Amino acid sequence: MPWWGWIVVGAVLLGAEIVVPTDFYLVFLGLSALAVGLVGAAGLEAPAWVQWALFGVLSVVSLVFFRQQVRARFIERGSDPRVDDTLVGEVATLTETLAPGATGRAELRGTAWNVRNAGPTPLAAGSRARVERVEGLLLHLRAEEPR
Repeated sequence: MPWWGWIVVGAVLLGAEIVVPTDFYLVFLGLSALAVGLVGAAGLEAPAWVQWALFGVLSVVSLVFFRQQVRARFIERGSDPRVDDTLVGEVATLTETLAPGATGRAELRGTAWNVRNAGPTPLAAGSRARVERVEGLLLHLRAEEPR
C-alpha cells in the first residue's frame, strides 16, 4: 500500500473513534496506520508484508501497553455516572398495580421504566415507590416510607 494510503486509513480510523463508541480501540489502530504511513513518507519503502507486519505489531503493542493509561486519563471514574448510581433513592410513580415480586411499568424522570416490586406489600397504580436497586434497565422498587 502506498504511504498515503496508510495515512488515509489512519485518519478514517481516528475519525471512526469519534463516531463509533469503541472504548479507545480504534485510536491505537489509527495511530499505528499513521505511523506506518509516516515511515513510508520518510522514504523508507518496504514490501507490503513488512508494512502490514509493522502495522500489526504497533497496534498490538500500543493496545497492550498504552490503552489503559489513555482510557483512565480521559474517562475519570467520577465523571461517568452509571444509571444505577443516579437512580437509587429516586421516587417513581406506578402506572399499574404490582403484587410483591411482580414486574410492570412505572414513570421516573418523565420516562417509563420496567420495574419489579421488591417489597412485601402490593403497590397500587398511581402510588409512589422508591428505587432500591437497579439491574440493567429493571428498577427494583419498594413502597415509599411515609415521612
